[in-house]
Formats: sequence, C-alpha cells, structure tokens
Amino acid sequence: MAATSRPAEKLALRLLTLADSGFNRLYGWKYNPLYQSGTIAVALLLVLLVTGLWLIFFYRVGTPYDSVARITAEPWLGNWIRALHRYASDAALLAVAVHALRMYAQGRSWGPRTRAWASGVVLLLFVFVSGWTGYVLVWDSFGEVLAIEGARMLDALPILSEPISRAFTGERPVPSVFFFMNLFAHVGVPLSMFAVLLLHTSKLARVKLLPPRRMMWALIGALVVLAVARPLAMAPEANPLRTPASVPADWFYAFWLPLSRSLDGGTALLGAALTFLAVLLIPLVAKRRGEQAPPKSVVDESICIGCRQCALDCPYEAITMLPRTDGRAEEVARVDPDLCVSCGICSGSCPPMGVGPAGRTGRDQLSRVRAFIARPERKPGELVVICCERGTPSLEKDADARGIVLYPIDCAGSLHTSVIELLVRSGSAGVLTLACPPRDCWNREGPRWLNERVYHEREADLKARVDRRRVRIAFANASEPARAWAAIAAFQDELRLAGEQVAEEAVALDLECEPVAIGDDSGR
Repeated sequence: MAATSRPAEKLALRLLTLADSGFNRLYGWKYNPLYQSGTIAVALLLVLLVTGLWLIFFYRVGTPYDSVARITAEPWLGNWIRALHRYASDAALLAVAVHALRMYAQGRSWGPRTRAWASGVVLLLFVFVSGWTGYVLVWDSFGEVLAIEGARMLDALPILSEPISRAFTGERPVPSVFFFMNLFAHVGVPLSMFAVLLLHTSKLARVKLLPPRRMMWALIGALVVLAVARPLAMAPEANPLRTPASVPADWFYAFWLPLSRSLDGGTALLGAALTFLAVLLIPLVAKRRGEQAPPKSVVDESICIGCRQCALDCPYEAITMLPRTDGRAEEVARVDPDLCVSCGICSGSCPPMGVGPAGRTGRDQLSRVRAFIARPERKPGELVVICCERGTPSLEKDADARGIVLYPIDCAGSLHTSVIELLVRSGSAGVLTLACPPRDCWNREGPRWLNERVYHEREADLKARVDRRRVRIAFANASEPARAWAAIAAFQDELRLAGEQVAEEAVALDLECEPVAIGDDSGR
C-alpha cells in the first residue's frame, strides 16, 4: 500500500491538490498547467533560447546599457521580444519550482528517483544563475544591485587577491571583461541545461519533454500578448556614484535580496550554500526505511510466459527480458531493484499474475477481492467504487447513504482486470474505478494503462465476457469530492437506465413468445 507521508509532505500535498482542483475547474485535467509544470519548463527554455539568440545579436559588451536601451526602444520587434524573454524567464523559474514541489509532496524524491531529484535541483540552480546574469547584463540599477551582492559573497572566498567589489566602487569604469564573463555564463548555462535534462529523464520510459501542443501554443501566445500589452521600460543606468531613489526589481529572482543585504557577504554565501545543500539532500530525509519502505517488484519465474508486457508497461524501465534456458519460454522478466519504485503497474500487466511487489501481485489481488466479496455485510446490487489511495478524495463518510461500497487500492495502474471481473460477476450492480487524473498519476502512466486494459484489449485485458456497461473509469484528485460524487451519480443513473432497458427487452420477449390458448379464435 502507499507509504506513509511525512507531515511536511502532507501539508505541501494538501496545498497543491487545492490549487490543482481550482485549475481543473478552469481548464479540466487535460490542460491543467500544474500537471504539466515540468514540460512547461522545457517549452519555456526553448522560448528563452530562441529569443535569447535574437537579443544576443544586438547586445554589446562595450556598451551594455546603451545596447539594451536601443533594443527596448525598437517598437516592432526589440521591445516585445525582450519582454517575452523576461516574462518567459519568470515563468520558467515558477514552473520548475512547482514541479519540484509536486515531486516532493507526492514522495517522488527518493530511492530510484534520487538522481532525477538531484539533477532537477541543479536545473533549478541553472535557471536561477541564468536569470541573475541576464539582469546583470542590462546594467541598470537592478543589475548593479545583483552584481554588488554577488561580488560581496564571492569576496568571502579566498579566490582573488583583490576584492571583486572594488570593480563597482566607481573608481574606474567596469571592465568589458566582466560583461563578457556574464554573457558567457548567461549563454553557456542554458545550453548545459539540456545535458542535465537528459540525465534528469534518463531512467524514464516514453519521456514527454513538451506539453500538449494546444497548451504549449496557448502559453506562448499568452506570453506574447503580455509582452506586447506590458512592454518593458528601462530603469536608470547603473551608477556607483549615485544612489537611486528606488530600484525596480524582479522578485522571482531577487526574493532573497532583503535578507542577504542585511548580512555580511560570508554569512549570505554560507546561507545560500546551506539552502542549496538542504534541498539537494531532501532524498535522504524523505526516504522510507524499515517497514515503511515499499517492497520492490519480483518475478515468479516458474509462471512467467515471457510475454514482455510488464517490461513494456513499466514507466521506469526497471524490467528487462533475459533469455531463459529451462525451455518454458524464450525469455523471462527480471526486475532491477535499483530502478524499481514499487509502483506495481507490472502487477496489472501480467496475464499469469507472476510479477509485482510482495502482497500486490495479481494473485494477491484476487485473494483480497475474494475476501472482500465474502464479507457478510456485502449486498447484491451494490455499486463498488475502486479508489486509488494516493490521490482520490475520501468518500467514506457518505458511502452508505449513497449506496456504494468502497474498495481501496494503491494505484489504478496496478489493478488487475480480473479484480473488476470478479466484482461484476459477484452480483455488484457495477464497478467504477476512481483514479488520479491521468496527467497527475503518481506513477506516471497508471490510469493510461488501466484504460487500455479495460477498453482496448491491452494485456492483461478485461475479458470480453464482462459487460462493459457495468464498468466505468473516472478521475478526481484528493480535493475534488464533488467531481467524484458527480461521476458516481452519473454511473448510477446509467446503470439504472440500463437495468430498465433490460427489463423492457425481457417483457417484450415474453409478449412475443406468449402461447395462444387452444380454442382461442381471437388471433384469427
């Protein structure tokens, strides 16, 4: 079953699911941007790359402020492209932060996912550094503040014989090499992000780096409209001999300024390093140990038929097929415990039910559902609602009053279709599986494979003998009980209508086949 969440994870998850439900009401789960925060960040990175390449042709390290001012003063392309570049950088930082919060809240930051978490933290740092250097390149009053704060922190390190801060005292002009180094970092860091991104997704199957096209173009279009509607203005030029009355700041990248400016450079640098290290080491804190650690999947090789379905369905490429020599089949499945996250999706993939985490294989699921069916409180004609424990809302309070019985599972993707068949054949009015929204499955592809097995004959498929009118799949997150109840009520109405139609067909058949009494001349 699902591992116990830590208090901080529970709080983060609660806040996140509340935000998710709000966006679901606006856009539906298919186009909820919070569900696509990772792919949105990649799309925004491409926007930044394209707009940045255009801007770099007009930037001059010898006259940084003047060259940016000329770009900003150009109304047809320069101003809105620069604005698009800035707004996309803010949105990219926000998207990466939301993606990291979701991974942490859903307990997806440790174990085999540690490398993805660590590389993701590095990507967040790269986005931040790229934004920082970009603002310095403008060399306005805000860029000057960022440069001075960075110099103060670097001066705490015994790197150079002369303090870097002296370059910004006004004794002499800031050398062009300073802007060249910032430009090099501003361009080089984003390019290196693509290599880190490959590492970030290297252990995932069927990686999708970009959001759905409609969402991606809608996002880019919205940023373009914002860039045109709210063009950027130039702040005063950096001048170490003059203190501006106010400094316009981008608080996405400068939220830390009030705190750092109240500390000496060494303390500020130490605080930044410790913060980065703490976030990087979250997998060690979040890791489940002992009894809380979920068991890895294992293969019962005596019944493995080498169908390859578990290897095809595994979202993390933790299962490989190897040659076997006992003559039972050509291949046998093997699980790499270093890659397995115990999602259990392989349990629902296996026709002979020979793979899965301990206690959650298809055979274990059958034993559990038979015990559920045999309970004395079960009543014929009940609607059974199979609930994903990880993300669907709690429905226990009103279950009896609404005529349903709940059957909790760990993940919809791990559900073997034989469980649905047994529930239907045991006298249930119908079986509704309530899963997480497909774009927010904690195990990436659970609802997708369940839908394929139930309706599209993917192994291990729901057999044709099961009446599909009595089977449904619906989606809701933990903060959407109204959506869940609406799906349940709609299915109950469908079952009621289907029952009435069956009864009418039976009556019509009886009337057609009613025998005529001997001697009755009414039919003449």
